[in-house]
Amino acid sequence: MADNEVTPRKKQKKDKHRVREEDAGSAKKEKKVKSAVADLDSSNHLGETQHEEDFHLKPTSAAGVLDTSKWPLLLKNYDKLNVRTGHFTPLPNGCSPLKRELKDYVSSGFINLDKPANPSSHEVVAWIRRILRVEKTGHSGTLDPKVTGCLIVCIERATRLVKSQQGAGKEYVCIVRLHEAIENESELAKTIEMLTGALFQRPPLISAVKRQLRIRTIYESKLIEYDQERHLGVFWVSCEAGTYIRTLCVHIGLLMGIGAHMQELRRVRSGIQSENDNMATMHDVLDAQWMYDNYKDESYLRRCIKPLEALLTSHKRLVVKDSAVNAICYGAKLMIPGLLRYESGIEMNEEIVIMTTKGEAIALGIALMTTAVMAACDHGVVAKIKRVIMERDTYPRKWGLGPKALQKKQLIASGKLDKYGKPNESTPKEWMQSHPDISVDKTPLKDEQSASLLVTPKEELVPGAPVTPKEVEEGRKRKRDTEGSDEEKETLGKEKKKSKKDKKKSKEKESSDEEKKEKKKKKKKKKEKEKVKESDSDSSN
Repeated sequence: MADNEVTPRKKQKKDKHRVREEDAGSAKKEKKVKSAVADLDSSNHLGETQHEEDFHLKPTSAAGVLDTSKWPLLLKNYDKLNVRTGHFTPLPNGCSPLKRELKDYVSSGFINLDKPANPSSHEVVAWIRRILRVEKTGHSGTLDPKVTGCLIVCIERATRLVKSQQGAGKEYVCIVRLHEAIENESELAKTIEMLTGALFQRPPLISAVKRQLRIRTIYESKLIEYDQERHLGVFWVSCEAGTYIRTLCVHIGLLMGIGAHMQELRRVRSGIQSENDNMATMHDVLDAQWMYDNYKDESYLRRCIKPLEALLTSHKRLVVKDSAVNAICYGAKLMIPGLLRYESGIEMNEEIVIMTTKGEAIALGIALMTTAVMAACDHGVVAKIKRVIMERDTYPRKWGLGPKALQKKQLIASGKLDKYGKPNESTPKEWMQSHPDISVDKTPLKDEQSASLLVTPKEELVPGAPVTPKEVEEGRKRKRDTEGSDEEKETLGKEKKKSKKDKKKSKEKESSDEEKKEKKKKKKKKKEKEKVKESDSDSSN
């Protein structure tokens, strides 16, 4: 019997299966019809249900809660910042640091590089500049050629943060070799802990700087492990920037009385960035650039390079309106009206970061108000700029568009203010009162006698005689009278210039006359010598 032949039993089974499928399909159709009818009934009673039930959202005093603990970079815990005002006009310019275009992302980023042994820091930075094809690179502090570990390489715009990173604290793990055996491991641990605080250090014999005595602070240090057989100790140090660990190892040997030197060194942390924070090797950078060049895959480059805002997460933050951003980029001080949010615990002269509502760093600044003053004041300077980070004109210019600025422009046009916007004779009193000149020192004089000394001439002063306010006023009037008009000043200036020119000419004439006299004398001497020679020759003949 062939496999393809259909038996009567198989036919019966197929027929039964078809019947079942048809029954199931008809049941589904019935359900759909019933649901449609139910919907029609509910729509007919829709008006009744609206009257019976309340569908309004009632207003509440509680605001919506946002979990900002997982927001990136400078926006982390944004809801915990103190709110001064929420009234501002958001502008479409700018974007989140993580969503920048690749060109901008690279040019405003840094690499937490695991420096290899043997090449110098300068060589490594030059190689990265060549690999990424950028113009400017900088690093967070030199490492000796044999030293490995954390080296922050800043690219293009991020090089503006290099100085702040060079001065940040560092952490190292060092292997020290003792020249003789020691009885107990605790001796080494005690000597390492003893060398904390401010220490005198002179750079090693082979060093790139002048060998001057310096003071460097070691914050903390501890022994990790000691090998008795090979006399090797591993210890961890947290220290100030510019500390010489090689010199520290020599000091450990001197204190123990047996001598020691540094065997190996690795930097574990530089500023905020540590070896656990997404470190990249030179090969990673090279491969990431190759992947982008050949396959246009940006993901590897974005993994190697971090945005510069990651270096500023330890600073206290001030959030600024979008309309104030470009003014700060041009160097303007941050005033109270431009402030949106501010962090708690800000003290006077503390270094802070000024940021946008999108999480971009605008500038590093120095606080001129504490948190308490910011909360209480409605005018004044909040911070002055230390270093601008953002490029100019990333955001549009918005200064000079307010009501006061327009009023000022009108006064300048009508001649009631000079061309620089400063008051003159025709300036209205109301403007003078509402806009005092901050640059003028208006501190009152404590003693009337000191005021009279500034005003009255020396001849009229009598020692011990009381000075009345009338005399002070008279002295001021005399001083004004003696100043004279503008025309007289101009004529005096011209006369002075003429006198100077005349003096120069007279000096030149005198010098030229003297030179002529000297030349004549020299000629006479030459002639006399020639005559003497001729007479000598005649006598010899």
